[in-house]
Amino acid sequence: MFPALETELKQKKILPDPYEDFMYHHLQYYGYFKAQRGSLPNSATHQHVWKNNNPRYLLSGSLGKRDDLILDPLQKEKRLWPGCLPSAVHRQMEAVSRDSLMLSSPLLKSRQLLHDEFGKVNLRLREPRSLFAFFSGSGPLQAPRWPVECEVIKENIHHIEWVPPQPEHFYQPTGSEKIPKIVGEEGGTVVYQLDSVPTEDSYFTRSRVGGKRGVIKELAVTLQGPEDNTLLFESRFESGNLQKAVRVDTYAYELTLRTDLYTRKHTQWFYFQVQNTRKDATYRFTIVNLLKPKSLYTVGMKPLMYSQLDAKTHSIGWRREGDEIKYYRNNTSDGQQPLYCLTWTIQFPHDQDTCFFAHFYPYTYTDLQCYLLSVTNNPVQSQFCKLRTLCRSLAGNTVYLLTITNPARTPQEAAAKKAVVLSARVHPGESNGSWIMKGFLDFILSNSPDAQLLRDIFIFKVVPMLNPDGVIVGNYRCSLAGRDLNRHYKTTLKESFPCVWHTRNMIKRLLEEREVLLYCDFHGHSRKNNIFLYGCNNSDRKFWLHERVFPLMLSRNAPDKFSFHSCNFKVQKCKEGTGRVVMWRMGILNSYTMESTFGGSTLGNKRDTHFTTEDLKSLGYHVCDTLLDFCDPDRTKFMQCLAELKALLQQEIHKKFKDTDLEGSWSDISLSDIESSTSGSDSSLSDGLPVHLLNIANELNQKKKKMYKKKKRKPLQSRKQRNIQYQKNKLMQESELTEEAPGMAGFASTLQKQPVFLKNSKNTSSSTMKNEKPRLSESQVNGRDRSTSLDPSQMTTLMLTENKERMQTRRPETSEA
Repeated sequence: MFPALETELKQKKILPDPYEDFMYHHLQYYGYFKAQRGSLPNSATHQHVWKNNNPRYLLSGSLGKRDDLILDPLQKEKRLWPGCLPSAVHRQMEAVSRDSLMLSSPLLKSRQLLHDEFGKVNLRLREPRSLFAFFSGSGPLQAPRWPVECEVIKENIHHIEWVPPQPEHFYQPTGSEKIPKIVGEEGGTVVYQLDSVPTEDSYFTRSRVGGKRGVIKELAVTLQGPEDNTLLFESRFESGNLQKAVRVDTYAYELTLRTDLYTRKHTQWFYFQVQNTRKDATYRFTIVNLLKPKSLYTVGMKPLMYSQLDAKTHSIGWRREGDEIKYYRNNTSDGQQPLYCLTWTIQFPHDQDTCFFAHFYPYTYTDLQCYLLSVTNNPVQSQFCKLRTLCRSLAGNTVYLLTITNPARTPQEAAAKKAVVLSARVHPGESNGSWIMKGFLDFILSNSPDAQLLRDIFIFKVVPMLNPDGVIVGNYRCSLAGRDLNRHYKTTLKESFPCVWHTRNMIKRLLEEREVLLYCDFHGHSRKNNIFLYGCNNSDRKFWLHERVFPLMLSRNAPDKFSFHSCNFKVQKCKEGTGRVVMWRMGILNSYTMESTFGGSTLGNKRDTHFTTEDLKSLGYHVCDTLLDFCDPDRTKFMQCLAELKALLQQEIHKKFKDTDLEGSWSDISLSDIESSTSGSDSSLSDGLPVHLLNIANELNQKKKKMYKKKKRKPLQSRKQRNIQYQKNKLMQESELTEEAPGMAGFASTLQKQPVFLKNSKNTSSSTMKNEKPRLSESQVNGRDRSTSLDPSQMTTLMLTENKERMQTRRPETSEA
């Protein structure tokens, strides 16, 4: 690319000047000079390592000499592969490579001055970097950070998006499916096995780009020649999690999944690669260590397969494949809990192909970063979608926060906007949530009139991937703390559970500023078909059944995907730490968990067919569509839904209490008495904190108690004593004012005249429940005419009314859907 520079680098591999050599290493050691001489994923160049020398997960420098809580965004780490990036990003990465070559030169040039490709100084400074945006279109993204125990291959995995032209029907069991006997290593040959896999006996300590240092081991067996038909397995890539493969017959393999890191549980998600395939053979794969007694594989769900040759030659992506599918109990166990097996047969489409198998359509952390980079590089979308860093995960990966709204014309209009909060992938193996989130973002960032209207009346706060660490390493349910984050939204351990702590804190601050109309966290479900919501019951009779209106409207807008009858609104004690319950108790009336199946639909035209990525993305659009119905100034639909809900509830009560006369008093029955539990959900009981964190939690709780513990004042005995104390305080204040400069005294008096704005979360919660208008920030109040009063609900109604005619013509009524 730059031959003169490359020649110079080859000729001068060692810096000739001892002083320059000393300064080079000196600056690099102290973090001021970030150029690297190599970009290989496993090179031994200076890279930051996030360490944890104590249970608080502190972050330290790469040599362990100093604490370093913030990574330099200019640090040259392993970058994203070119395969997933557009041509514009290729040019950006080439520019960065040029800068790296320039800085690797013995001439230590400033990063602030601009240079041309011949090394001449261009006498102007670089444009200042954004203080708050994590990245911009002018630079590459940080590569994923892995625990240092994990080996990561150099190959970059990328899959094309593709929608099958025909519906993919469920597998119909014949009853004659074989149940292979599990023989294990004793009766077969190990052809793939990860050596060091962290279990619950250890805990996360540190991370680095590229994972484990050193040369990557060849775990697959060595082929003896072209006639050797042994499959070659691999899973050391993003979201992969195969631990062991045993060949038990010519074309039969037993597979063991890796549990979530630092645990001995949660095996459901799988994603791995096979090579050296044969077209005319029938292979059998059997996963031997699944933990759930029930699965959608028992009612027709098929595994997903991806062929690289098909993708390259025919643009065919992931598709449902498999025959003789059987889910059954293993005849062996691990001594703690029963294990279950999934077996299926497959015929590969090509010889010598590279294929992948997965539980569901993968969506990796890198996939998200490529998508967000395309948004920031879009000159239109970047005007109303602002990307920020919410926090860093345990491993140092960025948790992104998107704020999406159209710029307001006046402070009054800005204050009138309500908020909507959406999140996904708190459970990393539930990639369904990312596809729904992608569909939502595609629509809300589009130029559709409905999308523009939604951006006019709402502020969207979106956390697209809450648990990037778990997604990267291929966990099914946990973070690197070895715990389910969706049971720890009430945590005080900010350093151990940063993703959910910062999310809750962000929503808490948002509630102090404005009403949050809706909160929804996107999940996946492995035991029920269709898509549905879990919500919370409102005990306030004024808003009775209101939390069920949005799910009912959504079922009307997506009747072949969304099942209202599968929704549940009971708050169980074991779910108190979940996002939906915590946000509901903070004052968000419409707080939901959206569960989307790994399988497919049993409704309408899509009955007994698998969901595709397009089906899930369409649900993201239906969420937006339902928001418009839910906030329509014409409350006809809302009231119709309430009447229908009351009728449905009355039917349920009569079924539940058949022998009881409930005429006139049925509405007094508590909804918790008739609501079934959410035991059908993919819930996991909280394991509590890891042992090494228990003491920290106790310390924090004790400090919190001491902080809020007020010292008792000694009461004054008489009125005379109180008057004396008052006179002393007054004299002290007057003496302080006379000692200060006259200007300062005037400034103090001016401050006393300013209005005081109090933020009370309790009042905010109550205003949310009562649909009162949200408060204005101080700058917004000072920026408008105080003689006029502002009613935000009227402002929202006005904007919606202006667009009512267009909204009515955009599609048929919901009753016709």
